[in-house]
Amino acid sequence: MTEFHTVLVANRGEIAVRVIRTLKAMGIRSVAVYSEADAGARHVREADVAVLLGPAAARESYLDIDKVVDAARRTGAQAVHPGYGFLSENAAFAAALDKAGIAFLGPSVRAIEVMGDKITAKNAVAAFDVPVVPGIARPGLTDAELIAAAEDIGYPVLVKPSAGGGGKGMRMVEEPGKLADALASARREAASAFGDDTLFLERFVLRPRHIEVQVLADNHGNVVHLGERECSLQRRHQKVIEEAPSPLLDEATRARIGEAASNTARSVDYSGAGTVEFIVSADSPDEFFFMEMNTRLQVEHPVTEMVTGIDLVEWQVRVAAGEKLTLNQADITMTGHAIEARVYAEDPARGFLPTGGTVVDLVEATGRGVRVDSGLRVGTVVGSDYDPMLSKVIAHGPDRASALRSLDRALAETAVLGVVTNIDFVRFLLADPDVVAGNLDTGLLDRRLDDYVAPDATDDQFVAAGAYRWLTRWPQGPSDPWSVPTGWRVGGAAPTSIRLATAARAEHVRITGRPDAATAALEDGEPRSLTASLDGDVLRVAVDGRHETYRVADHDGHLWLASSSGTAMVREVAEVNVRTGDTHAGEAELTSPMPGAVIAVGAQSGDTVTAGTTIVVVEAMKMEHALTAPIDGTVEVFVVAGDQVKVEQLLARVIPTSIEDNEKGDQA
Repeated sequence: MTEFHTVLVANRGEIAVRVIRTLKAMGIRSVAVYSEADAGARHVREADVAVLLGPAAARESYLDIDKVVDAARRTGAQAVHPGYGFLSENAAFAAALDKAGIAFLGPSVRAIEVMGDKITAKNAVAAFDVPVVPGIARPGLTDAELIAAAEDIGYPVLVKPSAGGGGKGMRMVEEPGKLADALASARREAASAFGDDTLFLERFVLRPRHIEVQVLADNHGNVVHLGERECSLQRRHQKVIEEAPSPLLDEATRARIGEAASNTARSVDYSGAGTVEFIVSADSPDEFFFMEMNTRLQVEHPVTEMVTGIDLVEWQVRVAAGEKLTLNQADITMTGHAIEARVYAEDPARGFLPTGGTVVDLVEATGRGVRVDSGLRVGTVVGSDYDPMLSKVIAHGPDRASALRSLDRALAETAVLGVVTNIDFVRFLLADPDVVAGNLDTGLLDRRLDDYVAPDATDDQFVAAGAYRWLTRWPQGPSDPWSVPTGWRVGGAAPTSIRLATAARAEHVRITGRPDAATAALEDGEPRSLTASLDGDVLRVAVDGRHETYRVADHDGHLWLASSSGTAMVREVAEVNVRTGDTHAGEAELTSPMPGAVIAVGAQSGDTVTAGTTIVVVEAMKMEHALTAPIDGTVEVFVVAGDQVKVEQLLARVIPTSIEDNEKGDQA
């Protein structure tokens, strides 16, 4: 048996931080690797040693096998933990480590290769009596063979690529006339994504639920399972919410699916932690079919750890060191219920486009039964180089209902100021009646997308933002009765007007009085009583007697406000010098929908444009986004081609023709 004193973590973000946490608890020296983009990342700071791999591009850093192996050699690492993603299921990486005499905290090269090919995997597990979805799966199937087989399988069918995952290349086909086109497009996508256009067919299970089983195996032939996880809440085959145990299975089915998962591991002499994924019909929960095996730690492993009390990373280390499992199947029990939500840097209001920015303040939930696995720290720059998942919030309770309530409270306490996230959408999903009842399937989330309305800043949040700006303008602080903002009368009775905007609306916040006795109104609305105080980044506001405490971050022209009511982002916008009426009605600002680069500018400042004219084109995540004038008017452009821009950065403004005419009249 080997005793590891140094382990390299070949990953980044929250999973690298999580693995380092267990290594420290075991007294093992941890080595982080990082790209130039991650030089200040949390996992780098928390490791004992950190090694630079190369530029931000993953292929030049985290995916470069030679660089990772060299880093392990140079730091004296005896083992490498791959996390998930990147090189975690790369057989060539495992083989390179073996050649270098470095342990891979994962299964054998053979197990990775067999389970990495869905056709080979399906055939391997079927030989161990693991139920598989009816279909046809063998190498080299032609389109004609697949079309002929579909008649026997029965529609609807699911077209699946043999290589890869993440839903790429998958097509559900409901009738024969559409299969040929689906096969052609699936082959193109699979070839582009995986370099392999091999396809196979399965019967599409109606109202499918995605249920997976955690297994542990050692190098001495011992295999146990640690129960199942429900992963049906997905968007485009990407999981969002996971839980353990599944609310669908009874004890008899739980035992059967667990044994099938263990037999799957036995089919390839598996060792370490792995996950066997099954598809289960919501209409026939006693029937389950093998889907695939992930030969690594899963993102959602914390829910299993919370209901079993078993540290999976610790066992990955112990198994790789040659230890026998001390866990017997009869000793493993699931206590209570755990649910996990993934926090992504994405904007549900814009079709879940990836976002980004600098984390200027951070509030992460704490409390009994709450766990947060996070790669964030204040100052983290979230860019577009890597997966947009930032952290995971997990809650445990004695039953499913209490775990749901605890998770919702934990998400309400979570705020990533400076970066737009999916937190509000996840809370919307958790409140769905079918989710609460446990009536899940893999299409539920997509069916609810059209019902979701992203919240804009409320009137109270506009007032709070205005109050923050108001308080910061007192030269000696608002507690000094003789100190007032520049240009105000002594005593602070003169009104001030602050114009704030979100993507959806703009408002003047008009405040009169002193912080301990003021009134506030939006535009020319009715005044409301206001008291406000500011202590560092903590803002306390009472509007009409309703008290709320906010964490406020002022960064890059934007104000971020986080409270138990949610997180809002507003920006202060300049006034246009026009005397008549509401001078800003109809004015349109064009902001970047995500971090990227300006690749074209279609107008110059001072140009007259009509609605629909392309003003700026931004390229991000290999997609082009054309921003067009929503109204007729005169344009002001604030960027040039080649500029790198941030999410919500102001790129251009269109002033309506009516305002331009008023300005000319004033000048005359």
